[in-house]
Amino acid sequence: MMNIPRAAVSVRDFTRTTAVAIAALASVFILPLEAVAQEASGAEGEASSLQLELNALQPSDKGCRFTFVAFNQLGSEISQVAFELALFDKAGMISRLTIVDFKELPQGKTKVRQFDFPGVDCGNLGRVLVNDATQCTGEAIEPQACIRKLKTETGTDVIFGS
Repeated sequence: MMNIPRAAVSVRDFTRTTAVAIAALASVFILPLEAVAQEASGAEGEASSLQLELNALQPSDKGCRFTFVAFNQLGSEISQVAFELALFDKAGMISRLTIVDFKELPQGKTKVRQFDFPGVDCGNLGRVLVNDATQCTGEAIEPQACIRKLKTETGTDVIFGS
């Protein structure tokens, strides 16, 4: 009979060691993939927005001309969007409530719109509040998306936002 040397490691120890090694490899490769997937889905959520910038205020023959830059990143074309704005003077008093209609905003396209406000002094304007979205329609556009996913910026000295 042949004398077969007994292995230094039992089958049970080998299986346990293999399982630990597989778990360690999984944590190295699978967990980072899950983190990347979560970051990607978070980035998509952040990217889904309607950006509106108050770009300029200029005195005009009619009063004050507001220039807005809009960028639709909601994932679908907006067939009509309008916002109710509250204009505050530098003393913090509401001087006017008005509605501005941006009409259609194609998905992924930047659009510039200008509005003249008669009787408004650009130099006395302190804040422009986006009070509400009075219109927000389009195929696959939730009616509240235009206000809920609104991101505002200003290129002026006037406070602008919701």
